[in-house]
Amino acid sequence: MQPRNMSMSGVVDLAAVKAAGEAKVKAEQARAESARQGGPAAVPASSLVIDVDEAGFERDVLQRSAEVPVVIDFWAEWCEPCKQLGPLLERLAHEYNGRFLLAKVDVDANQMLMQQFGIQGIPAVFAVVAGQALPLFQGAAPEAQIRQTLDQLIQVGEERFGLTGIAVDPSADGAEAQAAAPAPPGPYDSLLEAAARALDVNDFPGAVQAYKNVLSDDPANTEAKLGLAQAELLARVQQTDPQQVRKDGAEKPGDVDAQLAAADLDLVGGHVEDAFGRLVETVRRTFGEDRDRVRLRLLDLFEVIGPEDPRVGAARTALARVLF
Repeated sequence: MQPRNMSMSGVVDLAAVKAAGEAKVKAEQARAESARQGGPAAVPASSLVIDVDEAGFERDVLQRSAEVPVVIDFWAEWCEPCKQLGPLLERLAHEYNGRFLLAKVDVDANQMLMQQFGIQGIPAVFAVVAGQALPLFQGAAPEAQIRQTLDQLIQVGEERFGLTGIAVDPSADGAEAQAAAPAPPGPYDSLLEAAARALDVNDFPGAVQAYKNVLSDDPANTEAKLGLAQAELLARVQQTDPQQVRKDGAEKPGDVDAQLAAADLDLVGGHVEDAFGRLVETVRRTFGEDRDRVRLRLLDLFEVIGPEDPRVGAARTALARVLF
């Protein structure tokens, strides 16, 4: 799995067959009731993106998910990656024109929802389809990967629950401007898309080179920095024997290479705190060049998870205590 971008390939496993069947029945009942009342009216384009709170969650998300997949963007005002991801998701919601709804949840004002979804860091994106919650991805992600995830989500909604989206009336609120053509491509979009395609087919060296090409001209490019950290991590893990890595990590606490490999495997497996803790402890035990190698690898893993994630903040504090 890619560290910050959960693909939809595991959706079938996430929802038990019985639960999925019950959800499908509920969705069909909701559509039948709507048909008896004359069918759903077209909605204004402005309603494709909504702010949701705890009080309106059942009405605005759970009930609507019987008609159309609802994508939930968990964000906060202080979160810099959220400010990059949010406008992209809003633009895509209008571009997809009713194939999904975007519900935005401010985690500072809705702590209970954050806890219910088990959110560990933001931005975090989930979907609800016919009442079934599915994790999509956490943190910033390339637009090409987000589009692929949305396409898979829509396909799941159609094939498993018969959700074909909702009709949109662009003239209802003068929303043509909101649903206008996509923003003009940026100078590095083609390279970033090539890198994302390489990641999709596990061509990690190709992805690494594409991201490096962007960073050679634009060292501060956030998307390329994140993508490079992900691609390099996945390339390292691809070359290892997981069982041997775990064995060496447990039996060789003083072996720097063993601990670096084990931390990579921990992170890819979703054990973020274990990965960070392993490397902080290795920094504590080492000196000179070995210590610097471990410290730099830990900084790379921070980049994969994202600076706004509270686990990164805690690990930075632990690292500072060991170093100073």
